[in-house]
Amino acid sequence: MLFFWFQQDVLSLHWGVLLLAAMLVGGVYLDSRLGEPAKFHPLVGFGRWSRLLEHVLNRISGAPGYLVGVVAVVAALLPLILIIWMLQSSATLSLIGTCLLQLVILYLCIGWHSLQEHVSDVWRGLATDDLPAGREALAKIVSRNTQVLDADEVAQAGIESTLENSSDALFATLFWFLIGGAEAALLHRWVNTLDAMWGYRNERYFYFGWAAARLDDAMAWLPARLTAFSFVLAAGEYRQKSLDCWRTQARYCDSPNGGVVMTSGAGALNRTLSQRADYQGIIKQKPVMGCGLPAGVDDIPRAIRLVKQAILIQLSFMVFCCLSLHYITGVM
Repeated sequence: MLFFWFQQDVLSLHWGVLLLAAMLVGGVYLDSRLGEPAKFHPLVGFGRWSRLLEHVLNRISGAPGYLVGVVAVVAALLPLILIIWMLQSSATLSLIGTCLLQLVILYLCIGWHSLQEHVSDVWRGLATDDLPAGREALAKIVSRNTQVLDADEVAQAGIESTLENSSDALFATLFWFLIGGAEAALLHRWVNTLDAMWGYRNERYFYFGWAAARLDDAMAWLPARLTAFSFVLAAGEYRQKSLDCWRTQARYCDSPNGGVVMTSGAGALNRTLSQRADYQGIIKQKPVMGCGLPAGVDDIPRAIRLVKQAILIQLSFMVFCCLSLHYITGVM
């Protein structure tokens, strides 16, 4: 929304919020219809840039590694300045062109269709009793060792990834676009990519990845809780269970944001997620997430439907806010 505040000389806030609502809906629609581009994606290019920076800079261990990590994050995000300049420059030339550019960037930042396809591949493998195929599909979206998981654990890991990654790839992206336009949405996705690449608590990234992980935690804090609340609203008869799981279980999860999303989502499904995960040979016992019976293969489509219902609720609320602001500014 800040994008329109800065464009008062081009378009009034009264009409700008209507364009904002249209772009929010349009971005979700384009992602659902087109999915990710087959050959070019800005997040892929950013990932290559981040790997190059990490290869050059991640050479210091111990406390000084914190400072190097901060420098690496700043260096990684520098191209965003050029993109902001391009967007600001285009706004002075063509309103239609600027809106189309904002819409395209939002579409590229949303990763729900791709996530849904990967999780559906996991479901298809398990549904046809092809456990190796299910494990292979799961390995594309999680960092844990999938070869030691049984069928139920593969399904539970797929559901866990659906819930947690939908917050980053979909809900948080729309939230930051609403707040700051394409610039903020792209910043969020780049920071989230840095956390996915550098945010591990192992010897290699413990110090170097600290800044990226903390910045991602900060940017995802409010969107994650809005996502969890959307899961509660979409839970139907399990609404109270979803809320109770969020309140009592999220505090014990390692991730301050992933925990609230996964516990509320698992509670909304009335299912329990796996407590065992193998990360590079290290078995990690995770806290209880969810309630009821252990999740199985049939719960993967339920998790996808839950996310779809939640985004419908959240997107409707965003559009309602835009329409309300349009009305208020019209009568003032």
